[in-house]
Amino acid sequence: MQPQTIRQLFMRHHRLSALVIALALVAGCRSERPLAATPDMAAAANAAATADAAAAQQGEPQAASGADQTSAMEAAVDAAPPSQPPPASAAGQPTGGVELAPDAPQSYVVKRHDTLWGIAKVFLRDPWDWPEIWQVNPQIHNPHLIYPGDTLRLVYIDGRPKVVLQRAQIERGGEVRVMPRVRSLPLAAAVTTIPYETVAAFMSKPSVLSEEEISRAAYVLASLDDHAAIAEGNTIYARGFQTPAQIGMTYNIVRVGDPLRDPDSHEILGYNGIFAGTARVTRSGDPATLIMTQSSREAEPGDKVLAGRLDVPLDFIPSAPHHRIVGRIMAVNDGVTVIGQYEVVVIDRGARDGLVPGDVLAVYKAGEVVRDNEKNGFLQGSATVFAPKVRLPDERIGTFMVFKTFDRISYGLIMEAQNIIRVADRVESP
Repeated sequence: MQPQTIRQLFMRHHRLSALVIALALVAGCRSERPLAATPDMAAAANAAATADAAAAQQGEPQAASGADQTSAMEAAVDAAPPSQPPPASAAGQPTGGVELAPDAPQSYVVKRHDTLWGIAKVFLRDPWDWPEIWQVNPQIHNPHLIYPGDTLRLVYIDGRPKVVLQRAQIERGGEVRVMPRVRSLPLAAAVTTIPYETVAAFMSKPSVLSEEEISRAAYVLASLDDHAAIAEGNTIYARGFQTPAQIGMTYNIVRVGDPLRDPDSHEILGYNGIFAGTARVTRSGDPATLIMTQSSREAEPGDKVLAGRLDVPLDFIPSAPHHRIVGRIMAVNDGVTVIGQYEVVVIDRGARDGLVPGDVLAVYKAGEVVRDNEKNGFLQGSATVFAPKVRLPDERIGTFMVFKTFDRISYGLIMEAQNIIRVADRVESP
């Protein structure tokens, strides 16, 4: 081979190596940018998700090669031509009416004990904007449910931020199979919007009683051996059932608490129902015989005996109310005066006002009224009583989420508290 030919081959090989290195650097830079998805990419992602779902249902293993381990959305992004995210898509900046959190990640793996509220705060400045960025995938059964191990990815579709769901996967013997979480895990295993243990008693026990409900309810007449305070394991007798109590039926024992009054009109909207425990019927008749199977506080003669209720689970989505809401805090659980995070409170607005579980309201402290002594000069100290009054602006001090609604009132949870919250503080649409 001639020296010139060898030199030409060497130069061609050198140029090829440089091209490979440049392409690797470009690919590395692209991987650090937020994912930007075009409509074609979204369609490709949905098609890939459909194929993955069909394969999973048929029990077909997915190939374990490096190229095939990417998610449907990643595959769509890799297959599409490179595109830059919109200039206004930086975290913390308005993008399509939604502001991302300053440190919003490109992806997040859901963990045990996560709540949807907490996940929404990872991506958004205002968690109640979650419906605006949640990308519903029609190929995933019940796409609103999120489970530990799932991956949420932040992408851009038509210039707007969206969060897409990638179900968890598991590797076995060199293969990757999609975990059939939706088919095998119960609803209780899904991520709830707010901490379930905090509000469990309010979701299944009577908590607001109307005057009619109180007057028609059965009641505890007495206890065996005349216990002054009835607790778990004690036998009780009850009367006043509208339909005969059948052996084996379970009832809630509820004490009628303080009236719940409208802070402005002082009208009674209901009565606080204080859960005391549960009891099971062991003998029918009048009076019927029951045994206390659970006790959260001592029951007494006169407490109401009410049938158990089945309420919706905590799988609602945090969002702003569809209608403007302005109301007040009426009461707080257990009668505390200083309200903090995760306290259960009652407000004077309910289903008739358009509230539904998941609605988020801002909490405001009323501005104080002060005297303006500026014009009193040297008499400032002694002439305060004559100074004009000025009302200071209201200050936002927290965030409240509805989890249970009645006709005219709602129960909710204080999700955030930047200051002390008290009864009579105002709540309104954020």
